[in-house]
Amino acid sequence: MADVSSRTSQPVPQDIVTTPVAVPPAPPDARVLGVRVSPIAKRRWEAFRANRRGYVSLWIFLLVFGLSLPAELLANDKPLYVNFEGQHFFPVFVSYPETAFGGDFDSETEYLDPFVQDLITENGWIVWPLIRSSYDTINFGLPQPAPAPPSRRHWLGTDDQARDVLARLIYGIRLTLLFSLLLTALSSIVGVAAGVVQGFFGGWVDLLFQRFIEIWGGIPTLYLLIILSSFVETTFWVLLGFMLLFSWTGLVGVVRAEVLRARNFDFVRAAKALGVSNRAIMVRHILPNALVATMTFLPFVLVGGVTALASLDFLGFGLGVGSPSLGELLNQGKRNLQAPWLGITGFLTLSILLTLLVFVGEAVRDAFDVRKTFGRGSQ
Repeated sequence: MADVSSRTSQPVPQDIVTTPVAVPPAPPDARVLGVRVSPIAKRRWEAFRANRRGYVSLWIFLLVFGLSLPAELLANDKPLYVNFEGQHFFPVFVSYPETAFGGDFDSETEYLDPFVQDLITENGWIVWPLIRSSYDTINFGLPQPAPAPPSRRHWLGTDDQARDVLARLIYGIRLTLLFSLLLTALSSIVGVAAGVVQGFFGGWVDLLFQRFIEIWGGIPTLYLLIILSSFVETTFWVLLGFMLLFSWTGLVGVVRAEVLRARNFDFVRAAKALGVSNRAIMVRHILPNALVATMTFLPFVLVGGVTALASLDFLGFGLGVGSPSLGELLNQGKRNLQAPWLGITGFLTLSILLTLLVFVGEAVRDAFDVRKTFGRGSQ
């Protein structure tokens, strides 16, 4: 016993070197196009890229939309730059009187006037945009009655009011896509918020919301728009606000179903037991799960916005008179069957845009499909 106690009481030698425990390296940062994202988001992006048709369609759509944004720099009846007597002028951004170039009038310069062009070229030079026409520029010097066929001046011809079709097409694509994107974004915000509240609380809140949506969805939107157009001018924002009143109901059912399923998860029950407020539970815990299903529907909601605006403009109840839009171009093609370039241009443009958006929507739907996305990575 004495030997055992003496051995246990001996100090531990200080020269013993302990081997450090190997720490596993930290996983590399998940990045998509240089932006740090979660590993799940990167996996979905890789699944989206695997769908070559949708991936290529996305870049083509972004290219078309990006080129249409600076429409004033591509199609305009005002020069991009004028150098006159050593001075610099930017008529696209600033209005100049004709007297600034040696003319006789104080009104805004008509740069397509040959007399004004001669005044400028005598003491300077002009840089024109690719298309020397805006969406509302009327060519009074057409050699034949409007609508005129395609020519060197008007690559896609003119409409029945002697306006360049290509210029109106560029402005019309920008107007249609901006309207549809804003409508999709605002409709998603309202629809997701209503679906989350309806699914989370349930009971009478869910019942009353469902009955309200059934009644609200049965209101004839077209008839109301016809009545509205007789009282006020249907401008961009007026039409956007009116369409928003009825377009948000499409996402409520999807979000409501996801919230009804997610509110019974263990982490939601644990958050309630810990005293977390309902608002925090809906925003932090339930909403991210509901957005997964919502994201798959957004491209198709965008398709609905494009077709809705085109349909209203085709019927004459859309944007104001003279506004460039694809539906108005199709309407002109219907009225002028002797000018097939009008209908063909509008039909092909609308078909290409909708096809690209549908392909992107299919790729997004597959990327958010758990069985396809994570099943591919586990094999």
